[in-house]
Amino acid sequence: MDNRQEVREFLVSRRAKITPEQAGLPAGSKRRVPGLRRSEVATLADVSVEYYAKLERGNLAGVSTSVLDAVARALQLDDAERAHLLALAHAADGTSAILRRPKNKQWTPHRSLQWTLDAVTEGPAFVRNGRMDLLAANRLARAFYSEVYASRLQPPNIARFQFLDPASRRFYPDWDLFADVCVAILRTEAGRDPHDKGVHDLVGELSTRSDEFRKRWGAHDVRHHGTGSKTFHHPVVGNLTLAYEGLELATEPGLTLTIYTAEPGSPSGEALRLLSSWAATDEAEGSAHSPAARGEAAQDARSSSASAEGEPGSAV
Repeated sequence: MDNRQEVREFLVSRRAKITPEQAGLPAGSKRRVPGLRRSEVATLADVSVEYYAKLERGNLAGVSTSVLDAVARALQLDDAERAHLLALAHAADGTSAILRRPKNKQWTPHRSLQWTLDAVTEGPAFVRNGRMDLLAANRLARAFYSEVYASRLQPPNIARFQFLDPASRRFYPDWDLFADVCVAILRTEAGRDPHDKGVHDLVGELSTRSDEFRKRWGAHDVRHHGTGSKTFHHPVVGNLTLAYEGLELATEPGLTLTIYTAEPGSPSGEALRLLSSWAATDEAEGSAHSPAARGEAAQDARSSSASAEGEPGSAV
């Protein structure tokens, strides 16, 4: 990706989002651009108009951290946006903020990491990279993302599923929100590692095949994705509202360990236990269920659970 173009489009897009009122400036009249003018950003950042114009043309090489911080304050960047600006500056200097692996070397999880994932038995746990590839997972995560893992393309990729698989519209009830987050994560990764061919290829594929992706990619939004809650609709167990925690792997820059959990005693917790039962059955049989068989397996699991508790079965 062209670093200068990325810088230029990012700064312009952030400037357009800040109104004079938000910046504590008089709105005036006859404004020809949305948001702030370059001269106003320069004043807020305490740099000359000529110098800021140079930055907005994409020239971040050699710019000091103090100047970048001043620009970030002027544009009211959040933590993720500020980190993205710093990553773009590192890329301009040739000192990308992420350590790159040797080319053609496929990452495989150390056996102790897989043991750690497998030790998590009450929620999906998985490792992904910034391209949204699923690189390692426990059994419950493989069952949770069964439709993603069904792709013929490997490794399974959440972004490709989001934008190219119609099943994602059902799996993500709030599809637009998930789409925004997905693209923001990819945009953040592109800033951290501008030399990643895998990111280039994926962005090119999705831009060509998805209008929804292309529109969001042009917004230049970025975000940190560390904690929160999400609602899903799984084809076997129905609706789940899950909390998540994302942890950066200290020994593997660029990789994130994510764990989903449900509130104890909640319907979503029961749905996860049902999914675990289904996953164990599916694994024991050694083959994937058809959609119809999945429904039968889920009903059997519900009935068994209800019988054990002395209550009639009910749909999740």
